[in-house]
Amino acid sequence: MQYRTLGRTGVQISSLALGAMNFGTIGRTTQDEATAIVDAALEGGINVIDTADMYSDGESEEMVGKAIAGRRDDIVLATKANMPMGDERNHQGSSRRWLVTELDNSLRRLGVDHVDLYQIHRWDPNTSDEETLSALTDLQRAGKIRYFGSSTFPAYRIVQAQWAAREHHLSRYVTEQPSYSILQRGIEAHVLPVTQEYGLGVLVWSPLASGWLSGAIREGKEITTSRSKIMPQRFDMTIPANRARLDAVEQLAKVADEAGLTMIQLALGFVTAHPVVTSAIIGPRTLDHLHSQLAAADTVLSTDVLDAIDAIVAPGVDLAAHEKYDTPPSLLNPSLRRR
Repeated sequence: MQYRTLGRTGVQISSLALGAMNFGTIGRTTQDEATAIVDAALEGGINVIDTADMYSDGESEEMVGKAIAGRRDDIVLATKANMPMGDERNHQGSSRRWLVTELDNSLRRLGVDHVDLYQIHRWDPNTSDEETLSALTDLQRAGKIRYFGSSTFPAYRIVQAQWAAREHHLSRYVTEQPSYSILQRGIEAHVLPVTQEYGLGVLVWSPLASGWLSGAIREGKEITTSRSKIMPQRFDMTIPANRARLDAVEQLAKVADEAGLTMIQLALGFVTAHPVVTSAIIGPRTLDHLHSQLAAADTVLSTDVLDAIDAIVAPGVDLAAHEKYDTPPSLLNPSLRRR
């Protein structure tokens, strides 16, 4: 396992991080299975666990808390807030009112008195940066969080938040958690240059592109990944973007075979090769999934392999641009771009 400094914090974290989204109802993972995955991940050198309040409505945090009991100080523990937690309209977002309340809920579910990294799950257009950063700064000063970061923010919002922190003399986001894979490279054009400019740590999610790069999706092979049942439209081959992804996967599989690598090693080796990426978040649902991903921990791709990947999916290109999660609201809602 490789270890890298998380932005400018001085904290050393593993190049692979354990994502806990599949713990609980979402991944149908039991407590015993989750604990076994955490045990094996820590034994394999991973020292970061990333979860969120909304994963299985808090169940993931509860399972993580039980799994790390007695060894919390050895783990860089990260969670997130902002997404809806129930139907109450104010049980979401990035307001001081909600973040102060929900952090206490997360700490209770995790069974800890602080988290190392508290992340705003998505940019909230209804809340000012000053409001959010002020609340996070106070929570940091209270000792409930050590650092805070953003997740899936557009580049211009990352810049705006850095400016707001300086303008109002508040603590700043020190990390960003974007989606990044061989098939979704758009952040190379905008987000990664900005994170590099501000010295942010970068923890990327979905490096296996929802299973597209796991080796389980190939031409003529029935798609049986768990994501295909939850989001069937992402794997509908009548959609041109999905067809383009499958064509790219077939070419990437040849590159992996010629290099003596699995598709997982190729995919994780690619994202961790970027000098701005600190860690890739893996989200295993089973121990077998974890072991296949841990096998990529020390994968270093040669220049020839990286060049071959660039020839298949060009730098800065998203093969499924419609699946981006950082699109400005005005592009999604016509009423926001018309007087």
